[in-house]
Amino acid sequence: MSSLTVLSCLVAALSGSALALPSPVHHVVHEERDAARSDWAKRDRIEKSAILPIRIALAQTNLDRGHDMLMDLTSPSSSKYSQWMSQEELHEFFAPTAETVDAVKAWLTSSGIHGDRIVHTDNKGWLAFDATTEEAERLLLAEFHEYEHASFSNLRVGTDRYHIPEHLVEHIDLITPGTKLTAVKRRTIEKKAVEPRHSSHQAGGVGKVFDGENPFFGDHSWGHPPPAAGSLPAELRNCTTNMTAPCYRSLYKLPDHPVAVPGNSLGLYEQGDFIDKPDLDKYNAVFAPYVPQGTYPISALIDGAQYDFPPNASDYVGGEALIDVALATSLIYPQTVTLYQVDDNIYALQDLATTNLFNTFLDALDGSYCSYSAYGETGNDPKIDPVYPNPAPGGYKGKLQCGVYKPTKVISASYGQAENDLPANYMKRQCNEFLKFGLMGTSVLVASGDYGVASFPGDGSTNGCLGPEGTIFNPQYPSNCPYVTSVGGTMLYPSQTILNQESVMHVNLSGTAQNFSSSGGFSNIFAIPDYQKATVDNYFRKHNPPYPSYSKFQPDFKTVKGLYNRVGRAYPDVSANGASFASFLNGKLVHFYGASLSSPLFASILTLLNQDRARIGKRSIGFINPVLYAHPEVLNDITNGTNVGCGSDGFKAVPGWDPATGLGTPNYPKMRDLFLALP
Repeated sequence: MSSLTVLSCLVAALSGSALALPSPVHHVVHEERDAARSDWAKRDRIEKSAILPIRIALAQTNLDRGHDMLMDLTSPSSSKYSQWMSQEELHEFFAPTAETVDAVKAWLTSSGIHGDRIVHTDNKGWLAFDATTEEAERLLLAEFHEYEHASFSNLRVGTDRYHIPEHLVEHIDLITPGTKLTAVKRRTIEKKAVEPRHSSHQAGGVGKVFDGENPFFGDHSWGHPPPAAGSLPAELRNCTTNMTAPCYRSLYKLPDHPVAVPGNSLGLYEQGDFIDKPDLDKYNAVFAPYVPQGTYPISALIDGAQYDFPPNASDYVGGEALIDVALATSLIYPQTVTLYQVDDNIYALQDLATTNLFNTFLDALDGSYCSYSAYGETGNDPKIDPVYPNPAPGGYKGKLQCGVYKPTKVISASYGQAENDLPANYMKRQCNEFLKFGLMGTSVLVASGDYGVASFPGDGSTNGCLGPEGTIFNPQYPSNCPYVTSVGGTMLYPSQTILNQESVMHVNLSGTAQNFSSSGGFSNIFAIPDYQKATVDNYFRKHNPPYPSYSKFQPDFKTVKGLYNRVGRAYPDVSANGASFASFLNGKLVHFYGASLSSPLFASILTLLNQDRARIGKRSIGFINPVLYAHPEVLNDITNGTNVGCGSDGFKAVPGWDPATGLGTPNYPKMRDLFLALP
């Protein structure tokens, strides 16, 4: 018997409806699952009487103009630089047309979905209704099944493909549940022994790892300073094995005493991992004594999220949130940090063990992104997004939070996953939301990942690569989105000092992380954006990689010839140190590694630049990519190292931009001079 049978009791809440179409309509496949992927195995057919929350994402208007508008506001040569839009202006600009709304509603009502059952969001971006499985299957010409994950005790609901009337293709972005699975009912995740946390935020060391999230930590000792460090100040002698705030300040020439500017807070996105106050206090006491004890981030809890956990809460405190907050606070204090912690504790461990990203966060920062707030469901991430109110004991009983927080001017997220794990339309829609953040003057930075040209081991194949032989490079999301700034990892070798040039982060952390290196490559979904085209063309002309390539989007990895997509969005954009960060976990000194360090580090520097601009009456710097690609001279070019993976040496760091370290690491004085000179 299907585990979803229990939902059949909700049928009485639905009005009766006729299910036959009044006249023949030509249907076409709108989305189809890649059958070659084996992460989720199809199981039982869903009971006909079970309830599915159907959410239809309507095609927005002016998305074709959004890119040009963002470039106009962020290009250093534009007279409109930094003239950001308000959220109200954004909603009005992108709202679906009345024609789209009416056409989709007409299809639903003619198919037996009474108009009283259909709810429209405030910004008109979504239509939502509950339907029985039988209704949904007839409407979408689909079969809905349970899907079980190969590695986790997770059941999801979805379909291999669904259809819509051909005349509605231009009006509908996606429908959920669909090829991306919905968590209509959840099972308890089994607790498993965890290796050092895979963080650069890749879904954690349990199961899937998000592309650049969840730091690894080791038991490395303080080590011995290299002989050349003898002439350096004491606080800088151990930087190659113990990175601290003084090391970062010296490496990137950051100010020693920032000055607080009201409203200039750095936002940090966290999911499934939490801070603990004693470890933060101990970090500040040892490494940042100028930060008063009891200094913690501003709370921006989303959908019942908990602010912190006590030390030794191993299921919840793995170090990711700790290092993000500790590192950022030590560099920008007395500027503040805002903690965007998502989801209640019932979902927290499942979030960490799977691959949902950003949707409840985007809901909370932009109410227009919500699909159906009246019933407390998002529908935006139908694979595993939480359903609120959460009926589970101890779950968050409130409705999904929509538009309850204003975005900070800089946001760092060290979480990601392989783009091949997600439907293309889903990523494109979410990427457009990052575009909107840019239009409002917010800089969004993400960690590029930690497995070179691969994803984490076990994602798609044993080695985290694509294709039948596991040799095709596996690009990452959201680094592939052209409207975020992807940050790769660099490091100093143990024999070097703070005076040496950095190299590509590449270390052996044992286990599945023997080749732990900065991720980079080329998207199979998004094209090379205009702002980086000349730079990437120059890279291919002068430093052509020694691997066969292909030039197509969404290729069939079973037949495509080549290892990477030569016409895809290139990443990372920039880089920063991601090795040997000294901090505390459960009161013990540990060392963290990963691009999950690099993203909040670079984000901290942008927060300092916003402080500099605010003090002379200028607006935030917003989306920085167009400026940096036009002025790479303000960054430190990295020319040593490679990001291995997929049985290859990966991409080498070379003069200029490269798919290992991007344009390079920050040079704060040069960046400050440039951004202060802009309008």
